[in-house]
Amino acid sequence: MDLVKRLEEYRDRERELMWEGTFAQYFEIATKKPEVARLSHERVYHMIMDAGVETTRNNEQHYNFFSQEIFGIEKPLQQIVDYFHSAAQRLEVRKRILLLMGPVGGGKSTIVTLLKRGLEEYSKSMVGALYEIKGCPMHEEPLHLIPHELRSDVEREFGIYIEGDLCPHCRYMVDTQFKGRIEEVPVKRVAFSEKYRMGVGTFTPSDPKSQDISELVGGIDLSTIGEVGVESDPRAYRFDGELNISNRGIMEFVEMLKTDEKFLYVLLTLSQEQNIKTGRFSMIYADEVVISHTNEHEYQSFVGNKKSEALQDRIILVKVPYNLRVSDEVKIYEKLLKQSALKDVHIAPYTLRIASVFALLTRLEPSKKAGMSLMKKLKLYDGEDMEDFKQKDVRELQEEAVREGMDGISPRYVINRLSNALVKHNVTCINPIDALRALRDGLDQHTSITREERERYLNFVSEARKEYDELAKKEVQRAFVYSYEESARTLLNNYLDNVEAYCNKTRLRDPITDEEMEPDEHLMRSIEEQIGVSENAKRSFREEILIRISSLARKGQTFDYTSHERLKEAIEKKLFADLRDVVKITTSTRTPDKEQLRKINEVVNRLMAEHGYCHVCANEILRYTGSLLNR
Repeated sequence: MDLVKRLEEYRDRERELMWEGTFAQYFEIATKKPEVARLSHERVYHMIMDAGVETTRNNEQHYNFFSQEIFGIEKPLQQIVDYFHSAAQRLEVRKRILLLMGPVGGGKSTIVTLLKRGLEEYSKSMVGALYEIKGCPMHEEPLHLIPHELRSDVEREFGIYIEGDLCPHCRYMVDTQFKGRIEEVPVKRVAFSEKYRMGVGTFTPSDPKSQDISELVGGIDLSTIGEVGVESDPRAYRFDGELNISNRGIMEFVEMLKTDEKFLYVLLTLSQEQNIKTGRFSMIYADEVVISHTNEHEYQSFVGNKKSEALQDRIILVKVPYNLRVSDEVKIYEKLLKQSALKDVHIAPYTLRIASVFALLTRLEPSKKAGMSLMKKLKLYDGEDMEDFKQKDVRELQEEAVREGMDGISPRYVINRLSNALVKHNVTCINPIDALRALRDGLDQHTSITREERERYLNFVSEARKEYDELAKKEVQRAFVYSYEESARTLLNNYLDNVEAYCNKTRLRDPITDEEMEPDEHLMRSIEEQIGVSENAKRSFREEILIRISSLARKGQTFDYTSHERLKEAIEKKLFADLRDVVKITTSTRTPDKEQLRKINEVVNRLMAEHGYCHVCANEILRYTGSLLNR
């Protein structure tokens, strides 16, 4: 990497952001590119949409803007995008505060951070470029310089909508320095930056007795009051509150409902009238997105307070529950672990999945549907069909569980416990059992769960362990079956010959005695029963196989071991059942003979080469599966 060259390229990009000119020049830019004058909500909406949108199999909108950081909460994200979409049309909804409410560690602050960082980057791009009156502490839209009497003409002639008024600072500058000649007022391009307090702000409540309202709306500048003489002179005021500097961008109000009432009244004025009220001035126009986040307990207290009814009416609430899909939970942990400096410890396959299974079991609500266990529900939510339930049942299950995802173990707890397991002395690899042990041991230190919840969570650890037992057996089964690949192929061909004879109502010829025989019903059923094909469904299953064979043949392809997923699973299970004793002996023998050792090494090598295991966890899963089979 040529660092000097990269730095030079970076400086070139920064220079592009340093455009300066007069209002007359800016107006020419605005007539060619009206998007430079977008209002804040419209700018955020286009920022999200410009990143790209994909439609999933379930017809859900998948927004690329969030896709690398937020997983499994598509519904809340859709509600947030819908809010910005409506606000971008200048509908009344833009005069509302967006409040994200949900459990700790659910991703609320991550969403807000993404929007803030995204807006910073978007303002640096050509498509997201915006400009300000030079020297304005509120980064004012230069079109505010145009008198109200001329704005309807500008909109009619150039299609540019203008909303808002000059701040006291800019009004004073135009009147005194430029004597009303607005075309000469200097304008410059602006890049939003929270670090430099430009267009992106954050307000955090603290002790209401010591926290001053000036943190939100600015205050008197004591260093200049002596020179100008009066407090109502704009030069004697610092327009540096979070609401001032966030104008035209985003202001994050951390834990809004924990703040003092006087701060909430300021927000009420801003949301109702898009104005900030400060002591010595008339209303100051502000165009900004205000986002806050809170937990459910604080929100319920707020809703129960009659004094806050006016503000309640000005809030758009989006519930942000925990993710409820195992595959997405795994992505959350992968993202968090990728951000760490941990490089030398291997994480065995299924470790994050089993940790996710435990976490999700704590978040799901039991269903009233007969035969619907939490584990079945978990798998249905993750896109798997069960024998009694299909994907069409998911919506009904979701409607039945109103609070699902608002309680349970947070991703933060899981990643803390995994981190604890990963940094133990001499650990080179952690497996699902290590993860479950760490999660179980941490429950004693979990401060916010009751004794009853702890007992329930311990049961979920056992449930997750049973799920891993099945996965471990299946994993070793596949590795062993591949070692006996010739046997699998022979068994498949045998089955296909019998199925063809059965469907075509013909007989088979014995390869040794050459006599004709009926199709081997016992062989076919012994394979089909492995995947739950009933007696009534056997004909349609066998015909489905023949259709697949002829379909491939028409395309010049051969039906093989992997051509039909369910049949592949059935062959593997049947072969594994036949090999069960061999596996039991091979995996649990303390001193294997030469042939057993060869088989073990074959399986270990296959697990390492094709399934992502290291030498440690490959041998560990073999030992573990051996102990399961010997129970």
